[in-house]
Amino acid sequence: MSIHIGAKPGQVASTILLPGDPMRAKFFADTLLEDVICFNEVRGMLGYTGTYQGKRVSVMGSGMGIPSISIYANELISDYGVKRLIRVGTCGALLPDLKVGDVLLAQAVSTDSNINRLHFGGMDYAPFASFNLLLKAYQAAKEQGVPVRVGGILSGDTFYMEGDDWWKVWAGHGIMAVEMESSALYTIAARLKVEALSILTVSDSLVTEERASSQQREQGFSRMAKLALSLAE
Repeated sequence: MSIHIGAKPGQVASTILLPGDPMRAKFFADTLLEDVICFNEVRGMLGYTGTYQGKRVSVMGSGMGIPSISIYANELISDYGVKRLIRVGTCGALLPDLKVGDVLLAQAVSTDSNINRLHFGGMDYAPFASFNLLLKAYQAAKEQGVPVRVGGILSGDTFYMEGDDWWKVWAGHGIMAVEMESSALYTIAARLKVEALSILTVSDSLVTEERASSQQREQGFSRMAKLALSLAE
C-alpha cells in the first residue's frame, strides 16, 4: 500500500485510465471491463482492475486539479509500476469549430500553474504526450471511426476564472481547450520515464456557452474510454 492508494502488490495493471471523477471510474469498470476487482477505496477515490478484450487494465479516479493528479500519478508509477497513464476527462473548448462531444488528443500542454516553475528553478517546461501513445490513439480513432482533433491544450489552476476574456489569448495561439490536470500528468510521466496521454471530451464551450446534456456526456465518455482502453498492452 502507498500513502493514498490501498492496492496490494500486483493489483494495479501496467496501463491505467484516469478520469477525474471516481464515480466515472466505477461506471467504466461496471460497463466496459470484465473480471473486475476493486483495489482502492481510500478517500473515496475508487480504483478497479479488470480485462478489456483480453488485456488487463485498471481505471481509477484522479480527483480535480494538478495537486490531486500529481499525488496519484506519482504513487501509481513509483509504488505500483504503472507504465501507461491515460487521462480520460472533460474539457472546455476555446475554439469556435469545436463542438460539445468532440474528442481531443492533447499533444502538448500549456499552463498557468507555477508548479513546474518551482521544479525547474523559474524556467518554463513544455509538457508533452508520449508520441507512442498519441500515434496509437490517433490510429485507433481512425479504425473505430471516432473523429479526433490533435493539438495543444491548457491546464488551469483555477476553475472559476475572473473576467470573460481571459481565454482568448490562449485561443489566439491555437490552444484547443482548457482542463486542470494534464500538465502535471505529462511532467511526472516524463520525469519517471513512463508514457502518458490525455484523451478529452468537450463538455462545454467558452466560445458558444454550449453545455453537454447528460446523454451527450454518456456517449462521449464511452467513445473516449473505449479509445483509451484500446491502448492497453
